[in-house]
Formats: sequence, C-alpha cells, structure tokens
Amino acid sequence: MESEFDQQSAAGRAVVIGAGLGGLSAAMRLCAKGYAVTVVDRLDTVGGRGSSVQQGGHRFDLGPTIVTVPQVFEKLWADCGRDFRKDVTLEPLDPFYEIRWPDGSIFTMRSGEEAMRDEVRRMSPRDLKGFDRFLKDAHRRYVIGFEGMVAKPMHRLWDTLKVLPTFAMLRADRSILGLAKARVKDSRLQMALSFHPLFIGGDPMHVTSMYALVSHLEANFGVHYAQGGVQAIADAMAKVVRSQGGQILLREEVSKIAFSAGKAEAVELKSGKQLAAPLIVSNADAGHTYETLMADHQKRRWTPKKLNRKRWSMGLFVWYFGTKGTADMWQDVGHHTILSGPRYEGLLRDIFIKGKLADDMSLYLHRPSVTDPSAAPAGDDTFYALSPVPHLGFKNPVDWSAMKAEYQDKVAAVLDQTLPGFRDRITTELVYTPEDFRDRYLSPHGCGFSLEPRILQSAWFRPHNVSEEADGLFLVGAGTHPGAGLPGVVSSAEVLGKLVPDAPMRADVKMAAE
Repeated sequence: MESEFDQQSAAGRAVVIGAGLGGLSAAMRLCAKGYAVTVVDRLDTVGGRGSSVQQGGHRFDLGPTIVTVPQVFEKLWADCGRDFRKDVTLEPLDPFYEIRWPDGSIFTMRSGEEAMRDEVRRMSPRDLKGFDRFLKDAHRRYVIGFEGMVAKPMHRLWDTLKVLPTFAMLRADRSILGLAKARVKDSRLQMALSFHPLFIGGDPMHVTSMYALVSHLEANFGVHYAQGGVQAIADAMAKVVRSQGGQILLREEVSKIAFSAGKAEAVELKSGKQLAAPLIVSNADAGHTYETLMADHQKRRWTPKKLNRKRWSMGLFVWYFGTKGTADMWQDVGHHTILSGPRYEGLLRDIFIKGKLADDMSLYLHRPSVTDPSAAPAGDDTFYALSPVPHLGFKNPVDWSAMKAEYQDKVAAVLDQTLPGFRDRITTELVYTPEDFRDRYLSPHGCGFSLEPRILQSAWFRPHNVSEEADGLFLVGAGTHPGAGLPGVVSSAEVLGKLVPDAPMRADVKMAAE
C-alpha cells in the first residue's frame, strides 16, 4: 500500500471522505482549526448530492434547489474569517413556490405571515384561526428544535433525555400531519402545512410535529436560490478550503477506513494510496460508512443487523430536461411548483410503508431558468421533475431498468397538464432513479436522504457526529445529527467543530502565546 505521507508525521492531519456540502463545511472548519486537510471524493466535481451536470448547454442541478436559513452559511464563512455574501449570490424568492391540485386550486407560499394569512383566507376562511395557531406551534418548535438542538452535540443520551419533557408538552409524539389536521380542516391546507419533511426524506404521517418549525424558517428567513445553483455554493466552499491550504482529491474512491487499537489511522483508496491521519471525518452516508468502509471492523452499535432494521428515506425519480424556445411559454409556471396528486395519505403509504410504485404521483417541478440565466441557453429553459418513490430496500423493490421508460411516460402525462406540449420541445434529458442514487452516491437502498428523520432516529438515536465505533472517527452529513437538508448538513459540521480540538501545532502556538 502506497502512503501519501510516508515522509512526514500524520499529526495535525485530517482526511474528509466525501466532498458534499457536509464534507466541505467540515473541511473549512478543520482548516480554520489548523489542520492539514485532504478531502477525497469519487465524483469528478465537488458538491455530492448538490452537484450539477452540464449537458447540451443546460445546467442540471442534481439535488437541493431551495436555500433556507442562509445564516448557517454566513456563520460558517465568518468562522473561517470570510464573507459568504462576497462569494455567493443569493436571490430571495417571493412567492416561494406554488402548490397545485388536480381540481385546479392553487396555494401560493409567500414571504411574510400576513401574505400567508391572505392565502389561507382566500382558500379556506374558516381555517384562519387554526392557521394562526399553527404558526405559534411552528415558532415554539423552532425555539426548541432548531435554536436549541440543531448545532449542538447530541451524542450523550442525557442531552436528548433532558428535552423530553418539553417534547411531551409540544406533543412531539404527534406527526406533522396530525398537527396540521388538529389545526385546519381543509385537506389541501393540511397537505400544504405538513409536506415539508418530504424535502428531507420524511413521511409526514410519521415524522414528528417538531418539523412544523420549517414553516417558521420559511416565514422568517425566506426561501432563496443561489445563482449558479447549489453547485455554486459547493464551488465557493472548495475555493475557501484550497485557500486555507487544504487539498481536494477528485475521482478517488475510498475503499476502507483503517484502524489500529480501536483508533482510526488512515483512509485507503481504491487506487492503492493510503492517506494517514489520526482524524477522519466521513461525509459518506452513515450506512455506507459503517457497513462498507468499516466492513472488517467490529461494531458495537451500528451493526449491519441494526442498520437493516432502520427506516430509510424514500427514493427519488428525477427527470432533468432542457427545452428549446420556451422562455416565454408557460408563464404561469414559476421557479418552484408542487403538483399534488389525487391522493396524499394513500400515496405516502405506498411510498414509505408498502414500497409500492403507484400509478399516480405528486411532483416537484423546478424551473431555475426563470431566475438564473446561466441555467439554460438564451430563450430556452431548464427543468427537473422529481417524484418521490419507494427506496430499494423493500422485499420486492422496483426494477428500474424495466420500469424507467414506463414511469417516465406517466410523469410526462402529469407534466403535460402544466407544460402542454413540453415533450416536443425537449432537446436534452437525463433521468436518475434510486438505482442511480445507489451507484452515484453510494446511498443505501438508493434512498435520497439517508435515514428517515423519525423521532427515534433523531438526535441521540441517530448515528453520532463523534463515532461510537472508533476513536478519531467523526461523521457529518445527512445521516448524522441533525439530519438532511442544507441547514442540517452544514450544521453537522458546526457540531463537529465543537467536538474536535484545535490541531496540535495550533494548540501549541496558543499555549506559547499565553
């Protein structure tokens, strides 16, 4: 095995596995602490699930598109002595998005609570008081669940136990859909107030009502779009890491983490290289980290058997396509549109419980070219249509090699109601199924967001940021605390920064200065 660091001590070195936004955030924070950081990723670009593909003059943003709580990025940059707003241009959106139902009704999510009250009053006047109660619910959950827990280490059981009385008072045992039903009677509003966990892979029928806090985040911090897509944020992160002295190795896949006497000591690459470091941070999916990268290391908690018992987030069918000469067409379709299907709860049961690929669907339609000219050639459009589908871990998983074309036709039939004639305008396209998520991102069961964020798979019950399985190993990203979504994965690196001391040499300098 060829070692990259045979000629110098590994002390003060850190290796980050994965150049997703969690890994890049971790690298920035470790560099700021004085570590010599190497980031390794198997893809040909940084960003992980937030990366993009250029095809036929169109930029396809492969993953997240909505930026909420930009403050987490601003704090990350500030903690590294930099200004996020100088590196990334964020466009505040208003409206945030539209939700459309088959009966033709539309609910527009807007900036400001009064504008939202106007929407509720227009759709279902009798639910206005209940909506106000929901907003108060959302604020209380934000204070406890976001301000109180998101960026704090939760690897000690007591840190979770001490918030349980408050959770009980807030009825955290009730699902977000259950809370919405208790506050409003219109079934469309119930969907509009409860669907947000789908953005991070959670079933609204079972995910805790604490996720009502997302409504508070949107109302108070807004919904933004990064010019250049989330790829632009990842690129800016990589630029900061390199300016801090860190290095990023692309097209290099990690085969295993090496240990000695229960301590992490190196990362071995499929190319035959070994990167020695006493500090290793995995931004790979927690399931992949424990089941594959640590396959020959005995685990105390996250054994294959235990991982198999966990509930995983749903899979995603994503159709990326570019259209010719459509910039002035479909003018009622904005940046973000949610096309709700004829069923809500029944579809959720099919996806999360039964593992059944239904004939009907709900779609998220992304049209970045109305906000970002760089997403498509002049006069053209870039889209993606995303359908939540079952992951591959069910007893009889979907065979996407056989079903992809048929399901794509079904998606097209739904889209044609909103984008009439769109298929005749397509010049380039790309389709990702759960099989692609499994193969491209090494995601267990091809799921889109790692472990589902149920209450007993959150905080202490989630894989810890400081690994329970070996000294010197840490986790960031969607599969650890606090969870998926841009604020979550960036905050996981903030938690890391609170757990990892300054690099040895930097600590020595501080002591000498004192």
